[in-house]
Amino acid sequence: MITTAEVRTVAFAGTVIEDYPEDVRGHSCLVLGKGVGGRPIHVVCSPKDEYLAIITAYLPVPGQWRNDFTTRNRP
Repeated sequence: MITTAEVRTVAFAGTVIEDYPEDVRGHSCLVLGKGVGGRPIHVVCSPKDEYLAIITAYLPVPGQWRNDFTTRNRP
């Protein structure tokens, strides 16, 4: 489980690790931050004029990311 507080912390204090300016839903980005106990959390969000839309939040799978969770492992 990822708490609302963790999502908020990642969205506002995390680091943008991927940017999707041409996303069909509108400009969005992938943000990496730390949750409870320092666990890595990814949040995909989209800045709007009056709010920040949270698209999804998830715990990155270690095998799909390098050890720092900022770069995807490519097959």
